[in-house]
Amino acid sequence: MNNPIFDFPVKTIDGIETTLSPFNEQVLLIVNTASECGFTKQYQGLQNLYSAHQAKGFSVLGFPCNQFGGQEKGNSGEISQFCELNFGVTFPLFEKVEVNGDNAHPLFVYLKGAAKGILGSQKIKWNFTKFLVNKQGQVVKRYGPMTKPEAIEADIKALL
Repeated sequence: MNNPIFDFPVKTIDGIETTLSPFNEQVLLIVNTASECGFTKQYQGLQNLYSAHQAKGFSVLGFPCNQFGGQEKGNSGEISQFCELNFGVTFPLFEKVEVNGDNAHPLFVYLKGAAKGILGSQKIKWNFTKFLVNKQGQVVKRYGPMTKPEAIEADIKALL
């Protein structure tokens, strides 16, 4: 039986409505991203993780967000092109979402509730906050923006 995480409605960066069900039984790293952030270079590390472990049942899911310093101004086409040209991103990207506040995407409301931040806070503090999800769809851990993707690799391998 699917975990509720796989039932959340999402839109791909190409505007296709879907759910996360295609990622059922995969280890996931779900990240709120931005193209003009000091952490934007983490796209390369995320892509490296995806390339190294995709064949073993791992995916990175990128959700652009413009809530932090207006660092994701572009439309879906511009974001997709930026990620591909600058970092060779091939992992799935989704349409821009909000991760905090009244209009927070339900997926991020769920993730924040399942893996709280420092001092029990649910609020996402900045771009490139990462949520690690096991094959059963359970949120295992939350990583702050300062945590580089390569520092998460051992945790990913342990779930594969």
